[in-house]
Amino acid sequence: MGFDVIVINGGSSSGKSTLVRALQAALPSPWLSVSIDTFVDALPATMREGNTGIDFAPDGGVSVGADFRRLERAWTRGIAEMARAGAPIILDDVFLSGGESQARLLAQLEGLRVLWVGAHCSPDTAEAREATRPDRTPGMAVMQAELVHRGVRYDLDVDTGALTPEAAARLIVERVIAA
Repeated sequence: MGFDVIVINGGSSSGKSTLVRALQAALPSPWLSVSIDTFVDALPATMREGNTGIDFAPDGGVSVGADFRRLERAWTRGIAEMARAGAPIILDDVFLSGGESQARLLAQLEGLRVLWVGAHCSPDTAEAREATRPDRTPGMAVMQAELVHRGVRYDLDVDTGALTPEAAARLIVERVIAA
């Protein structure tokens, strides 16, 4: 039976992108990788100002507005359609509103076989990783470390602070192969 989509949710600097690359290398067939970062980078610069797009606060907080949500719905629908067309997808996401974010995505992925994976690491680990990356807003990793998992139901949790990306990927591959 297998899965059509693997959703990996975790906070900033939790190791999701590195895990996705390790997962792509470990899976027995090719899977496309799609990231929320790609979506945010695709937004016009004007949507990084004001209250209708996405706002990154100096303390690491992130808020999104109505235009962001509208475009996000279209983007996730596109991801679902790629999976429906036969392209297996790994989605690297950050559920800023926890279970509500999962519910929005679940509605778009209706009818698809989805493996929900939580990428967890301690706030201290995320903060240390964040400090080495100049493209990160200080405080975001700690703020999101637990927030993004509130109310989210997973099929599998991986500790990206304790496991190597390859070991975490193997756990996911085992679940994919067993399905």
